[in-house]
Amino acid sequence: MKYLHTMVRVRDLSASLHFYELLGLREVRRMDNPQGRFTLVFLAAPGDEEAQLELTFNYDVEDYGSARNFGHVAYAVEDIHALCQKLMDAGVVISRPPRDGRMAFVRSPDRISIELLQRGPALEPCEPWISMPNVGSW
Repeated sequence: MKYLHTMVRVRDLSASLHFYELLGLREVRRMDNPQGRFTLVFLAAPGDEEAQLELTFNYDVEDYGSARNFGHVAYAVEDIHALCQKLMDAGVVISRPPRDGRMAFVRSPDRISIELLQRGPALEPCEPWISMPNVGSW
């Protein structure tokens, strides 16, 4: 497993970028998705580009309250199907199953959302994941 990034939702992308730049973080990549109505900006400290902070800016106004602004912690895993099966066998709810063979979400006992991403190419989609619905929120 390898730590990838932590995601936070931001209301004002320019102000947030300015703040994190003052902290010393630099933009390492950006993904604009007009169809999905969001922009992702990944930041990292110079010399530590692999550990990133993902700023998610949703175009539509949403009140995040005091908890929805923090998104998730992400890890790349060797076999997303095997890990999700191990977690499920241990009683962990798979909130967003790896239907695509690439991405899943689970929650810690403290309700911290954890994103699991298949390292390398996506695995071939298979059951039980293909038919499994999302559960709750992540």
